[in-house]
Amino acid sequence: MLSMQLTDDAELRALEPWHAPEFAQHVAAAQDHLLKWLPWSTSAAEEEGAEKLLQRYADAQARDEGRILGIWVGGKLVGGTLFRVWTRSMGTCELGVWLAPEAVGRGLVTRASKVMIDWAFRVRGMHRVEWRCATTNTRSSAVARRLGMTREGVLREAFQLRGVRHDTEMWAILASEWPTKP
Repeated sequence: MLSMQLTDDAELRALEPWHAPEFAQHVAAAQDHLLKWLPWSTSAAEEEGAEKLLQRYADAQARDEGRILGIWVGGKLVGGTLFRVWTRSMGTCELGVWLAPEAVGRGLVTRASKVMIDWAFRVRGMHRVEWRCATTNTRSSAVARRLGMTREGVLREAFQLRGVRHDTEMWAILASEWPTKP
């Protein structure tokens, strides 16, 4: 099983369909926070929806088209990271993240994202990792900046969430820009 220590009490590990009860509980507890950014946060707050989402990523991983990992602190699921898009033929993927409000500010998303990006470049030979976030999601933009990504522009009203259109920032980093030492 994949498991990577992020801090003394935090780890990044596979988030699989059998985690659906824990994932649903996590999403339901953080739902007010997650609703601002993530369309799946409503359906995944129920065990059936959580299992469908996790199975979708398990199936995508089996086809080499994506994957999802969770961040646990002290044995409790508090967030995660995923390759929402994985296009091996183009060497391009899109990294996404989420975190419960009680875990914000510890650098967990930045650490987990570094692991994911490093794996995409060094192990899988990807060429480009993208990061998209609403222009109003300043915490997400700050992570992209800390990861050394370049802000490539804004996709105007490109993302619709609960009937409201949002501008989306596009960030990216190329394999040639990623530090050579982990």
